[in-house]
Formats: sequence, C-alpha cells, structure tokens
Amino acid sequence: MGEKSKYDRRQFMGAAAMTVAATQLRASRHAGATSKRIKSPPLGTSLGPVKQVQAGLLNVGHVEAGPVNGTPVVLLHGWPYDINAFVDVAPLLASKGFRVIVPYLRGYGSTRFLSSDTFRNGQPSAVALDTIALMDALKIDKAIVAGFDWGARTANIIAALWPERCKAMVSVSGYLIGSQSSGKIPLPPQAELQWWYQFYFATERGRLGYEKYRHDFSKLIWQIASPKWNFDDATFNRSATSFDNPDHVAIVVHNYRWRLGLADGEKKYEDLEKRLAQGPVITVPTITLEGDANGAPHPDPVSYAKKFSGKYLHRTIKGGIGHNLPQEAPQEFVKAVIEVDGY
Repeated sequence: MGEKSKYDRRQFMGAAAMTVAATQLRASRHAGATSKRIKSPPLGTSLGPVKQVQAGLLNVGHVEAGPVNGTPVVLLHGWPYDINAFVDVAPLLASKGFRVIVPYLRGYGSTRFLSSDTFRNGQPSAVALDTIALMDALKIDKAIVAGFDWGARTANIIAALWPERCKAMVSVSGYLIGSQSSGKIPLPPQAELQWWYQFYFATERGRLGYEKYRHDFSKLIWQIASPKWNFDDATFNRSATSFDNPDHVAIVVHNYRWRLGLADGEKKYEDLEKRLAQGPVITVPTITLEGDANGAPHPDPVSYAKKFSGKYLHRTIKGGIGHNLPQEAPQEFVKAVIEVDGY
C-alpha cells in the first residue's frame, strides 16, 4: 500500500470521536439526584504521597487517607483513568472518619509486577484478586468497595465471590460482571459502535496504535465518555502519567481481547470465571450510580436491579455527569458511600 493511502490515525480518532459522541444511549427511567458541575481541581492538587506494599503478584502503589481505625473504603479506578479520579472523594471521606485506600490497578502508575515472568493478565478475576491481596497485605478483613468502569466491575466481583470481605458496595453503572461467552454475542449495530475501541484493540494495529498514542487515545476516551465534562489539560495530564507504566498496554489489550475470546486467560482463574459466567447475585448492601450524560457503553439500570438481593438503591446523578462520576460529581459519590455504610 502506498504512502499516500496509509491510514491517518489522528483522523481516524477524530472521526470515531464524532461518530460515537453522536450515538446516544437511551436515558435512564429512574429519577435521581441533581449535582452541580464540578470544576477541575487546580493544578497541584493531589491525593498525597504514594505508598508501596507487596501484595500477591504485585508491588502496589496506593494512597491512604483518614484514621487507621476508621471503616475501610477501597476506591477502584477504571480505564483509562487512575487514582486521581478520587482526588476530591478521598479527602471528603477521610474527613468523615473513613480509612480510605486508593490503589493503582495492575498496569497503572507505580504498581509493578514482582516478577518479569508473570503473565501480564488483564482478565477481570485476576484484577479482583489483586484487591483481595491488597486488603490482606494491609490487614483489612472487610471493606466498603466502590468504583467505576474496571473498578466497578472489580467491586462487583469481590462482592459476588467474596461477600465476607465486602461490607457494602458503591458501583457506577451497576452490575458489570460478564464472561467470554457473553462477550462473543453480537449486539445491535448501534451498541457495537459504542465498542469501537474494543475491536481496535483486537488487532495488532490497535496494540501498536495504543502503544504509540496512548495519551491521545486516552484523552479521546475521556471526551467521548464524558461529553459535558469540561476538564482541563492539567487534570488530564495528572492522570495520563499513570499510563506510562511499562505493563499498561499489555494489560489493557489483553483485557479487551480476553472479553472477546481472542486471548486466553490463565488456568488458575478458570473456576472463578466459571462462577462469574453464571451471573451471580450480589447479596451485600449496594448503591448503584449513573451519570445522566455517560457517553460510554453502560447497561440500563432496569436490566440489573434484580442482580442485587440485599438492601439496594439506584440513583441517577443529573447535571451533565459522564462516565468518570467520582471526579465529576464527588459529593454525590461520597454521599453514596456514607449512605451505604449505614445500611
């Protein structure tokens, strides 16, 4: 193929952004709270010093806040975000007496694998076990788990498989437990369009493209997923440094290829994945949240309400709130954690 006919990656990204942004998911049928738009925190705002602890397969970078004897809350970020999604949430919870732990997931920030021989696995059960190992390392028997995107899925898995370790849960976009078999089922064209990046990552071109343009790519996802969030460059760049982790691309690409059944997982997680494939009901007290302007793929709250058999509440946060709900509406996220703790 000639040089002139080569695909311009940046034009592709721009076209994809406009196309996906124009594709709107149907509005939630649930009434919800209204949240004022949250301005991006000023440059220099941070969560505090990052600590390192050996936990399972990893040396985990994490931030802690609040009293050590407070009720533990583990805050879990997603892709392509990092611990700074909780830059306002963590201090607010700490001021209320919670012991707050905010870890970098595998492949992000200062979290590193202990061995160069360990398979860079992004499958959901492996990521969830990282959190259990972190709780063990920090001597936390039971915690409130709360998160969005990959973090919400991780929280779901912990609540479903290890309910004895989960006091309660706050999950943005509700019930996100899936399986390879469900990932292989074709969706209607409009829904498939929402997952354009998943198909991009399924190709070698996609892996190379993400490796080369990981910051531009991630910023595009932020814009698509939160179309009404007017974040500034300083806010994005603060998180973008986490994507320079040497294992980041491998973890992200494996996660999405695994979901489509295009990459194998590890045998030691097979039993866990089989249990998750059955769509287990979550019994721990739960509040699910959704932003009214979430531009990322997400299920209708009606579709997952019966997946929670304990005390349960869903709340849609209004005011142009997108996918990164903890950073866009931190007061509402904190309110949910405090409320579910009371359950």
